[in-house]
Amino acid sequence: MPIATVNPASGETLKTFDALGAEAIEHRIAAAADRFRQYRLTGFGERARLLRGAADLLERDAPDIARTMTTEMGKPVAQARAEALKCVKAMRWYAERAEALLADEHPAEADVADSGAAHARVRYRPLGVVLAVMPWNFPLWQVVRFAAPALMAGNVGLLKHASNVPQTALYLEELFRGAGYPEGCFQTLLVGSDAIEAILRDSRVAAATLTGSEPAGRSVAAIAGDEIKKTVLELGGSDPYVVMPSADVERAARTAVTARVQNNGQSCIAAKRFIVHEDVYDAFAERFTAGVRELTVGDPLDESTDVGPLSSEQGRADLEELVGDAMSRGATALCGGARPEGYERGWFFTPTVLAGVTDAMRVHTEETFGPVATLYRVSGVEEAIALANATPFGLSSNVWTRDEEEMRRFVRDMEAGGVFFNGMTASHPALPFGGVKRSGYGRELAGHGIKEFCNATTVWLGAEPDATTS
Repeated sequence: MPIATVNPASGETLKTFDALGAEAIEHRIAAAADRFRQYRLTGFGERARLLRGAADLLERDAPDIARTMTTEMGKPVAQARAEALKCVKAMRWYAERAEALLADEHPAEADVADSGAAHARVRYRPLGVVLAVMPWNFPLWQVVRFAAPALMAGNVGLLKHASNVPQTALYLEELFRGAGYPEGCFQTLLVGSDAIEAILRDSRVAAATLTGSEPAGRSVAAIAGDEIKKTVLELGGSDPYVVMPSADVERAARTAVTARVQNNGQSCIAAKRFIVHEDVYDAFAERFTAGVRELTVGDPLDESTDVGPLSSEQGRADLEELVGDAMSRGATALCGGARPEGYERGWFFTPTVLAGVTDAMRVHTEETFGPVATLYRVSGVEEAIALANATPFGLSSNVWTRDEEEMRRFVRDMEAGGVFFNGMTASHPALPFGGVKRSGYGRELAGHGIKEFCNATTVWLGAEPDATTS
């Protein structure tokens, strides 16, 4: 795939970039390794000062970088600004809390004595150079939620961003440099996916994190496993959105629209499968479909647009194939189901609600990465949980119920990295984020995320022999 900015609203190639050659890649890896040896010794106060500086610059730049993101991958510009400001929040959160999150841990005195030590503690130390392989759909947020904790822990980063967001990728390097980070702390590598293996196998690269597709995750995990290097993977999702009889159906339906079409439907944690109890199915389906039908599809740089284009022509083709397969096998489009009229250019797709979905359809098990929702009718909690778990993915889940016993059941039995009640899944700096099954492993954000790329080091000091018994 060429490294280029291609406007998905028009299909026009705006700017192309040459991939770095072997000599340039070597120079950047060497700079990262050299910098780590010094940067790991900086105190939390200095790291926090640098990260706060980056947050201030990003807050200033938010309107401009939002337009860049929108031009490169198509998200509505209001959502792009919100993404930039969310990154600002996360940077400040880690600048404020990292020292406490990574404070030495002290076992109970009785356990220390039982181990034969006079003193013992656990200290968190950085691993080194971390390679981040990041996707296009949240081109700032996906990077910052790795970079902020990693830098605060004393690691340094190499970013291999998606090839269709090169200007956003370069901005990120400029952002950290502009904040005063020393050369080599955070660098962008404009390279194709074919360069990842050699970089990851380099002995100076300590670990890797990837957000992206399942095939990409398998590839990086296999290489890292062969090299015995730590990885964190956040892969695809087909999140369930369960609505039970005790729910506020009107609010559940209204929230469901945003939960499905956020980021033009191109979000791993977007709700995709809407599993509704038969007692409230008709009321929910009517309200949800009406809300989806009212969405404004159009130019993502227009402030009034709700849904912009998909990020690529191939992405739209894949979505059309899934919808076509479902409808050919008996599914009904309650709204949408095709490209919108009047858009000869760009990769637009009308927000769609599919009913009558069965396990014979590909859309039942495959992730729909675009504004397409599938509706299911169930008879009770058991069926709802079974259907929610009937997917190879397990990123997050949404459940609408006021019944406390049902809540306990869903928390106990849902196969997912999160269970969000009476609201939609969202990531927040204070909450660990990640999945199970084919949605990956490891966690980002919160204290869990900052410790992923740390060496939990046991420090043990032996007790002096008792002179009276020696």
